[in-house]
Amino acid sequence: MIMLVGAKATIETVDALRSGAAAMKDIRKAIGANNFADEGFCTWSKKSRLQVHVGDINSAHSEARKACEDLLDEKGIAFRGNDEGDDSANRGNFLEILAWLGNINVEYLQPYIMENAPKNLKLTSPDVQKDITSAFSFEIIAAIIRDIGDSFFSILVNESKDISSKEQMDIVLRYVKEGRVIERFVGIEHVATTTALSLKKTIANFFSRHNLSFSQLRGQGYDGANNMKGEYNGLKKLILDENESAYFIHCFAHQLQLTVVSVAKKDPEIKDLFSLVTCVTNVVGGSSKRLEILRKIKGAEISEALSNNELETGRGLNQESNLKRAADTRWGSHQNTLISLINLYSAVMGVLRSVSKDKTSDKRFEARGILVHMKLYNFAFRLHLMKNIMGVTNDLSEALQRKDQDIVNAMKLVRICKTRLQEMRDNGWNDLLSEVSSFCEQHKIKVVCMNDSSLGKGRAKHNVQENSNEHKYRIGIFNAVIDLQLRELNDRFTETTTELLLCVACLCPSDSFAAFDKDKLKRLAEFYPKDFSEIDIVLLDGQLQNYIMDVRTSTEFSSLNGITDLARKMVETKKDKVYSKVYLLLTLALILPVATASVERLFSAMKIMKTRLRNRMGDEWLNDCLLAYVEKVIMDNIVNDIIMNRFQIMKPRKGRLLMVMGLLIFAVDVEMSSSILAKMVSQTWIQRKKLAYANHSLVM
Repeated sequence: MIMLVGAKATIETVDALRSGAAAMKDIRKAIGANNFADEGFCTWSKKSRLQVHVGDINSAHSEARKACEDLLDEKGIAFRGNDEGDDSANRGNFLEILAWLGNINVEYLQPYIMENAPKNLKLTSPDVQKDITSAFSFEIIAAIIRDIGDSFFSILVNESKDISSKEQMDIVLRYVKEGRVIERFVGIEHVATTTALSLKKTIANFFSRHNLSFSQLRGQGYDGANNMKGEYNGLKKLILDENESAYFIHCFAHQLQLTVVSVAKKDPEIKDLFSLVTCVTNVVGGSSKRLEILRKIKGAEISEALSNNELETGRGLNQESNLKRAADTRWGSHQNTLISLINLYSAVMGVLRSVSKDKTSDKRFEARGILVHMKLYNFAFRLHLMKNIMGVTNDLSEALQRKDQDIVNAMKLVRICKTRLQEMRDNGWNDLLSEVSSFCEQHKIKVVCMNDSSLGKGRAKHNVQENSNEHKYRIGIFNAVIDLQLRELNDRFTETTTELLLCVACLCPSDSFAAFDKDKLKRLAEFYPKDFSEIDIVLLDGQLQNYIMDVRTSTEFSSLNGITDLARKMVETKKDKVYSKVYLLLTLALILPVATASVERLFSAMKIMKTRLRNRMGDEWLNDCLLAYVEKVIMDNIVNDIIMNRFQIMKPRKGRLLMVMGLLIFAVDVEMSSSILAKMVSQTWIQRKKLAYANHSLVM
């Protein structure tokens, strides 16, 4: 019912916006949502009243239209159809929507589109549509390059295979504008090989095409692959040869994931745990029949708990869930797997018992073995221990993936993570025991007495040191695993101990600029000899003394948390002009990349855009569509006239497109990126309709 109402509301809304410009000045009266949702519009014999029913820009109809545009804008829906012939029942979203627009604008739009287009200028061919999308791509990148200007930036790069097994390299630029960190996607490049030389050549070609210079580069951010961070032949080294100030930062989020994977593989107890969890997900999640049994058992448990008032009801609560698989390359997946197993423990045991009794199942004996292990206290203990440890590291991982994260705050977050783990080691034992005991009592697992011998009864004790269960679980597992996690964090995050980042940390404004160290900040300037000459460093000395006295005595700077806040506040108070060299240091610190999360998200967008059914998309077409899909905000700010002019000068055309054609260009010339279609509805509809009424000749 909700979907039907929403569809009807969308049709009424778009119809109202297109039914006449003359009456638009008279519809400024407020219209309530009740008329929109409950009463609806019934007087279709007097269409002029529809304008009053629609209301102004803040009415419920307009809100529904905006929601519809946002939905289209976010999904990246494909517009082309498999059969676009005139006799086809479904010619694809693009042509069907175009035909629908013509049907609801019979007088002013239909005579000039599709088969009625003058001189057969339909503008519906794939080539024309690709030209329009290419024009958008060109203008989006041009807008980003203009925004960067002569400022410094860093580059974030990663490569991955698309659905057609072609290696694609995503490029993201990170820069600072008015104290704010900005990361922009600027293109995806196909690379024949992933060697460092090939990647470097591709980046150099990209810079050359868009008038970017390696001299502006002040940072590099990649994952830990050898072709990226190799000391002698890696991409990092090749770019450093071009610019010694382009310092490399290994993606913090990737390093954190490596610590998680390392702990899962190095400690025997934890390795066995994840091996068992993998077996559980394979047995239970490897069959739709078993998953259906899992859902039924869990549904029955929820129903019983609700009837006993043991669970609360509400939106988003008690929803259907499944077991999640852990993957070494998927950030946060290990913790999600453990949490889902804890929540579905009873249902999983029910499925395993069902499989173990099924004589026809090839997983019968495997299910029996898993059942034995999952009934043990040892399993429950390790399960909850790793869930808690990964809860700490997962919080850090999510914080590191923010686009505006700065390197100083990232270092602080790593220290906080280590402190929390150490606190857990020192004071978290009793809390963990209580949590595990509660879980065991709930699921009828025998709780181990910590004072008993870990060897158990009836076992030979010759030449074997006898310890208590508390020693086994606390010293042998609890302390050992946390110590291993801490050691991995220290080994992986070596950047936090480098001189460069130790100097950067002195910019932190926390606790009344307690970390401020003039000598270290002067040393930081020496890391950038192209930006700070010897004279500049002498001038910086005086600026730093005035700067620290100023900000420490100013209430506006008393409650700042990081260098991002500091940079914004300096811009707001115009102190970036007063202390220009200090602000330059801040800018260089903010440019240093923290994580490649923005690049990883682009691969997800690529999977939406280039699917199994669209695996023949060309590289240029894929790049243009991704730019329009990812950089929606920039695209929305590009006026149609600019796109029209760009489209017109790309190649000779049959006719010249006039300004009133702006709407029609959008309606006719874009296929893949639904965000471009959404712009057709959202940009100055009323004004363009008035022009269309005044001038029916759209093509000359």
